[in-house]
Amino acid sequence: MVARMDILTEGGLRLTVGSVIDILLVAFLLYQFLLLVRGTRAVPMLGGVGALAAIFYAAYLTNLRTLDWLVGTMLPYSIFALIVIFQTEIRQALSRLGRSLTFSRLVQTDVTDLFDDIVMAASTFSKDMTGALIVIEREIGLRTYIESGVALDAQVSYDLLATIFRPSAPLHDGAVILQGDRLAAAACFLPLSMNPLLSTKLGTRHRAGIGITEETDAVSVIVSEETGGISLAVAGLVERDITPEHLRLRLGKLLVRSSSQPALHFPGPGSLDEENSSGEDSNLSSPARPGEGGSQP
Repeated sequence: MVARMDILTEGGLRLTVGSVIDILLVAFLLYQFLLLVRGTRAVPMLGGVGALAAIFYAAYLTNLRTLDWLVGTMLPYSIFALIVIFQTEIRQALSRLGRSLTFSRLVQTDVTDLFDDIVMAASTFSKDMTGALIVIEREIGLRTYIESGVALDAQVSYDLLATIFRPSAPLHDGAVILQGDRLAAAACFLPLSMNPLLSTKLGTRHRAGIGITEETDAVSVIVSEETGGISLAVAGLVERDITPEHLRLRLGKLLVRSSSQPALHFPGPGSLDEENSSGEDSNLSSPARPGEGGSQP
């Protein structure tokens, strides 16, 4: 049993160590719940549930017998209704709990396998001149954007990415969003960057890939269907026409925080920029890669 160290408060209430621990645990759970539903469609639903609870409590205080009876009858079933309404959030919470209990070494291995598949797919798309937009979720949730696309919740693999972005595939338009080692959704709509410093030659795919990184901490991998150039966007910055080797190093640094591997820089293939060799570089481009002109739509 927790040692009961009683403290006499001004109001005459007795506050114990167990009570403090109890309050802290409840506050922590409420905080985690609010973080879980923040920025999702569960927020307005949660507001509606709160409004109904306030109405029913007012009915109890004012002795409205019929409404009070209705609440008492429906209360046992409301628990199941809440489970159905918030099933996505509950599933996400259990998934996060499971991931947090795994060993960090195993998680790091999974992440390494993940960006290996991404780099392999980007390299293939670059060679085949296939447009692609891959968004990788990090700390800030992307469920608002996931809900705009087609839910998949599939294991990430090179074959799956290659199938989705095949030009004749029905889901090749839009972005795919990755959550951990799961491909959450495809054909997702993303916010376009309105930054005036971006080159006017950047197309919708690139502006969408940059826009999502301006609003969240996500990482975007973009492949141009016109030039085949590979770009990496993070925090509103974009590195264009990078090699698959450089992409792998950058993803390793961004996704595996414990990695001590230095960020080496590879020269970008000049042939990808012949069409846009006017030298109009975006001021947001990585300063570590000078000399890379132009951009792919």
